Amino acid sequence: MNNSPHLSRTQKTAFGVVLLLLFVVGIWYLLGRTPPAPEPVMRRGWGGQTTSVRVVPVEMGGLNVQVRSIGTVTPLNTVIVRSRVGGVLNRIAFTEGAEVQKGDLLAEIDPLPYKAQLDQAQGQLQQNQAQLANAEVDLKLYQGLYAEDSIARQQLDSQAALVRELQGARKSQQAQVDDARLQLSWTRIVAPISGRLGLRRVDAGNLITANDSEGLVTITQTKPIAVIFTVPEVEVPALLTAFNSGKPLQVEALNRNEQTVIATGKLLTFDNQIDTTTGTLRAKAAFENIDNSLFPNQFVNVRLRLDSIDDALTIPADAVQHGSQGSYVYVVENGKAYTREVTTGILDGDRVAITSGLQSGERVVLEGLDRLRDGRSVIVEGDASPEFDQAPRSLDAPKGERGEGSSREGKDMREGGGNGADGHRPDRNGATAPPREN
Repeated sequence: MNNSPHLSRTQKTAFGVVLLLLFVVGIWYLLGRTPPAPEPVMRRGWGGQTTSVRVVPVEMGGLNVQVRSIGTVTPLNTVIVRSRVGGVLNRIAFTEGAEVQKGDLLAEIDPLPYKAQLDQAQGQLQQNQAQLANAEVDLKLYQGLYAEDSIARQQLDSQAALVRELQGARKSQQAQVDDARLQLSWTRIVAPISGRLGLRRVDAGNLITANDSEGLVTITQTKPIAVIFTVPEVEVPALLTAFNSGKPLQVEALNRNEQTVIATGKLLTFDNQIDTTTGTLRAKAAFENIDNSLFPNQFVNVRLRLDSIDDALTIPADAVQHGSQGSYVYVVENGKAYTREVTTGILDGDRVAITSGLQSGERVVLEGLDRLRDGRSVIVEGDASPEFDQAPRSLDAPKGERGEGSSREGKDMREGGGNGADGHRPDRNGATAPPREN
């Protein structure tokens, strides 16, 4: 009974000593670890990391001299179908949005009033013709009597004048008949051109008037169809030269992202003066549009081909940079990138012609331009890595990555009797720790 408290205190003391030792060992372990050495860095001419870039060669190839613009699809002809006569619209004979040919029936107006007018004109014409025939018979009789000196000259002349009067009346009556017949024909409204119909603007049963401004429907000619676009003033001389050569000039209509050619056509003509407000010349191109790929009032990108060049030095347009001194590119030579001033020519798609500053086969930087400076060391993607200075590697790196540095450190430890060059003792991981005080 008397020994229990003493044993309990001894156990507590031993337990505390063990905890203290564990704490001291933990502190020593943590303080003995050195921070990991920085990863090796690749030196560059300006004291920083070497830039990784992608290069492309300067190539010799063909380019097209082109004018790029934005155009509006416009029908070659647009007609608002109106009635030439008034009356009740009996029926609509077309389907909205349908394709129609010239002369197809579109609508009919009640023809009865116009048939009545035609009959009346024809009746008056017949009456006049009968009077004229009777007068002509009398005239022949008077001519015979006058030859026998049986009637006076005045009577013969009066009869001849009556015949001429009736002949004039016959022409007038004939014109009234023709007009009435024409009015009757206009009760059948037909398509004046071939094209696509729009939405109808009046329904059957309505009373319409002649030449109503609203009209019945609109027809747009879409086969062929036109595209109106503008040419910058600086491109007008080249356009005139190409147009006057007599060769058809090809025009391409592309979608909004300029990746897909919608249709291909020919340049028809251009305006007779430059717009002083915009400094551009309006031009018109025609497209067959067999598949209806172009729609009226659609906006398209236009590419007009003026000429082609067979042998030209070309590079991607994205490789060309622009500064205060002009255009330049980065040329890679001996593992470094150098600026080179260039003179650019025509642009064809994503490639541009270089008229001076480069030679075929040279390599220019296409990607990684934002990190480049003149004379900076570069690593070209796809090439073997160039030699570079190494900073000390972290000793925590895998064995396969330690290289010669780890071998030298092992040799130093062996020669120093297990301590580093500064007298520190290496720990289990190969790092050096301060010597433990005795």
